Amino acid sequence: MPRTGRLAAGPGHAVRVAGIPALALALAVLAFALLWFGTLGVRHLLGPDEGRYAEIAREMLVTGDWVTIRYDGLKYFEKPPFHMWVTALSYTLFGVGEWQARLCVALAGLAGVAASMLAAARWFGARAGWLAGLVLVSAPMWNAAAHFNTLDMTLSGVMACVLAGMLLAQHPRTTRSAQRNWMLACWAAMGIALLTKGLVGLVLPGLVLVAYTCATRDLALWRRLHAPAGFALMLGVAVPWYWLVARRNPEFLHFFFIHEHWQRYTSTVHARKGALWYFVPLVLGGFLPWLGMLPAMVRTVRHRAGAAGTAGSAGTSGPAPFQPALMCALWAVSIFVFFSLSGSKLPGYILPVFPALAILAGAALTQASVPAWRRQLWAMLSIGALGLLASPIVATLDSNNTPNLLYRAYAVWVALAFALVCASTVAALWLRHRHGRMASIAAYALGMLLAFTVGLLGHEAIGRSASGIGLAAPIERVLRPGMPLYGVGMLDHTLPFYLRHPLTMVAQPDELAFGTEQEPQNWLPTVDAFVDAWQHGPRAVALLSPATFAELSVRVPMHVIARDWRRVAVANFPVAGVR
Repeated sequence: MPRTGRLAAGPGHAVRVAGIPALALALAVLAFALLWFGTLGVRHLLGPDEGRYAEIAREMLVTGDWVTIRYDGLKYFEKPPFHMWVTALSYTLFGVGEWQARLCVALAGLAGVAASMLAAARWFGARAGWLAGLVLVSAPMWNAAAHFNTLDMTLSGVMACVLAGMLLAQHPRTTRSAQRNWMLACWAAMGIALLTKGLVGLVLPGLVLVAYTCATRDLALWRRLHAPAGFALMLGVAVPWYWLVARRNPEFLHFFFIHEHWQRYTSTVHARKGALWYFVPLVLGGFLPWLGMLPAMVRTVRHRAGAAGTAGSAGTSGPAPFQPALMCALWAVSIFVFFSLSGSKLPGYILPVFPALAILAGAALTQASVPAWRRQLWAMLSIGALGLLASPIVATLDSNNTPNLLYRAYAVWVALAFALVCASTVAALWLRHRHGRMASIAAYALGMLLAFTVGLLGHEAIGRSASGIGLAAPIERVLRPGMPLYGVGMLDHTLPFYLRHPLTMVAQPDELAFGTEQEPQNWLPTVDAFVDAWQHGPRAVALLSPATFAELSVRVPMHVIARDWRRVAVANFPVAGVR
């Protein structure tokens, strides 16, 4: 038999990598790539996040200003620019579109998978590396977020590189120069994290490091961080943009660091409240296919997996051994606690815990017994069957924002997703008998990825109409470059991207309040101001809610261009072909 982690071939033996037939591995990688990248443009963009960041990047590209971030023509300093830079570069290379807008998060998710695999393989063996990758790509929250245009996924991919850089640098067989290079890579990744979501890119790794030091009393670790050179590199990556934007916009520093950091964390100023246990169901659901491995993951930490036999182990002299499993556990726990205590909570905040959980699961799976894996499969088969039986409930849902008709269409996709969960689990049970545990795990992971991808893609049944794409073509026939496009009492996050035309806000600034304060000439603060501009100003188009349209259409002439259940598009002049 070839040694684990090596390429080998011999009479009657196929080439194998980490004990996996190379052909099967190549087919699995191809299937993964098709699912990961081939589905980016299948769904229309959803608001608020997807449309917002797609449009910010488009405006960045159009204006040529990559320093002062603008949304709908107004200053928008809630987040740093790295994610939008990458998206604007994607537009430059491939054109403006939906898959181009999601390319950044797909690449970030893939970077997180690759970094986690590399770190797991270095500490726990090549097979553990492949297993960690399979776990992470099939974790529902990770693969869904990697296809949803938000900064949280970009940050999480970068943070996975921070964790991996730390783990790779601290391996006892890493040379001094390699250790320095891996730590510099870790510091550089923190600089990118600072450019993605601000100080959290430094605070979270620092919190984990302090927690690890308190748990192990390993102060020698701090001398291996190459902090002077690393800190300088991190600042060199992040500071130039902060310096430039503050120089051009003196109001930036107070808003960004006080309002968007301190007040966001310590208060409910952003109205994103959540109970202390807010993230518990998100972690459980986001890691659902692998929850059965949690006891083995705990044992992996408790038994100090990866640290055995290194310098400082029992019976040897030297520094305390680095404990990679404990570092991963504290990474997940510290980040979970940090965001649970925050006054502002959103589902994506918890994403950085999943690479650490995947590394632990990869290590645990290498040691899992056949009965333990069989129990995991039967448990997941039960969950899939219950989900399939319960899927008709989706067809009974109704809300002000989503009509029941759309839920009924989506219920079919939910049922299909759970059917695929069941089929994949059954296939894994069969493969365990025929081809062993590794083939079973690989088929199970790819099946989960397929199932949850189908569930996400099926959301287009709801998302298409929510995006407003059906209104885009009629409005484009009327709207001209430079013509005002008003958002009356509503900030539509998706139509401006599809129309390639920013909104002018009316009456309600929504999340653009900071921008309207800084540039009050770029919006209409009252409905009366809008009515005056609508009657006496140039030709214009407006987007309104049905209720607002009913109220204003009796005051001023409004020629309907198109409408859906969320919005009405109107013009202040007769529109040919529309009655």
